[in-house]
Amino acid sequence: MNAMIFAPELYALCMSAVFFGFTLTRPNSRRDFLMALTFAAVGIGVCLTAIPASGDLFRGAYRVDLFSQVFKTLLFMGLFLVICLCSELKGIEERLHSEFYLLLTICTLSMMMLVSSVHLLTLYLALELSSYSLYILVFLRKREDYGVDAGVKYFLIGATASAVMLFGFALIYGAVQTAYLGELLRILPTVLDQPLVIFGLLLTLSGFLFKLAVFPFHFWAPDVYEGAPNQVTAYIASASKVGAIAVLLRLVSLTGGNSEYLAHALAILAIITMTVGNLSAMVQKDLKRLLAYSSVAQAGYILLGILSMNPAGYTSVVFYAAALLLMKFTCFMVVVKVADDGRNLSVDGLAGLHKRSPILAMALMLSLFGLAGIPPTIGFTGKLLIFTAAIEKGYFVLVLIAMINVVISLYYYLLVIKAAYLTEPKEALPDLAISPPVKALAGGLVAAMVVVGIFPTYVIAVARAVARLLLA
Repeated sequence: MNAMIFAPELYALCMSAVFFGFTLTRPNSRRDFLMALTFAAVGIGVCLTAIPASGDLFRGAYRVDLFSQVFKTLLFMGLFLVICLCSELKGIEERLHSEFYLLLTICTLSMMMLVSSVHLLTLYLALELSSYSLYILVFLRKREDYGVDAGVKYFLIGATASAVMLFGFALIYGAVQTAYLGELLRILPTVLDQPLVIFGLLLTLSGFLFKLAVFPFHFWAPDVYEGAPNQVTAYIASASKVGAIAVLLRLVSLTGGNSEYLAHALAILAIITMTVGNLSAMVQKDLKRLLAYSSVAQAGYILLGILSMNPAGYTSVVFYAAALLLMKFTCFMVVVKVADDGRNLSVDGLAGLHKRSPILAMALMLSLFGLAGIPPTIGFTGKLLIFTAAIEKGYFVLVLIAMINVVISLYYYLLVIKAAYLTEPKEALPDLAISPPVKALAGGLVAAMVVVGIFPTYVIAVARAVARLLLA
């Protein structure tokens, strides 16, 4: 076996082994943070080096190609960005910091395996490993009244979604007698007229729709976002969504774009998801709950690109996955730094942010503009690609509904920006102590969201090459 093909996974496994060793020693938060930051930074380089690698492993159950390697790079980037926010993990007890980094690494490793899995059983095992890591991470919150309640809800709903998905696997296997996605790609388009196959495929997708917080699997999102430690919420909102998007793309591409029933089902889910997400977000006072419903709405836009089932649609979704990683992380970076004691942050708690930290206020504003689809941000370019692909496929009404939802979302995004720029705090607050590395990170994120939004050619080219593999 060529070691380079499996290099990102082996590196993540070694990283998790190091932190497992740290869990057996005396707690040392500074050591854990610096080691995690260094490992994650080097990991991005390992993933970039392994991008040209390709091949099949474990008797064809594991495929390494440009599609999987690009998403693995995005996942490690998400891990690195989240670790950048962990210099002070005040929302988690110090004795559990090593366990926190261990679980975060294992979750990233399992999602890296998820995007390369081309067998139903390896898909299921990788998904369960990532899910259980996140369940435990939510439980780590120092305030038990938040963490335990959110963790139990997350576990129960996730276990139910996993059971439904496993039943869908059984139906598909019973209909086509194979568990390899490559063979499914060849057989599935010829049997999509069978209700058993369509039902099995919808049940199968439900597990990944849960990860993406698509209606009706979205109920966990606001409670988990609110109850989890702020850094864990940042990871769930950014990196974990990338893995779910990748697997949804791979599974939907198995139909070859020939399933009208699946397209109709995804269209209905997209409409309900984006509408429920945006309307629910309008009345939220807690910033993390607002961002949770915003994530639900963004999932609806992603489904709009996936249901196009054409090269332009898949390209737009890959591009938007990278955009969401940047935009959602930037929002939660502000949450972590403003609520630096690990507490939850209300929208009103942003009052006077433009004076306390101008760079954080600017980063928040641009990320919210991107989520709302306002030019010249990366979010505008992503939504433009998704809407263009859907219109080319003939989904004009869906795009019209999506644009109405974009207008609705402007209301609550502007409320947050108003709080940061126009609302004065009830009492004088000191300036936020933002370290130079965090200021540099915020500036880099602002530059990335604007520059890629104006000059998206290279990123679109990579996304197009990735999407082309789904149609090969």
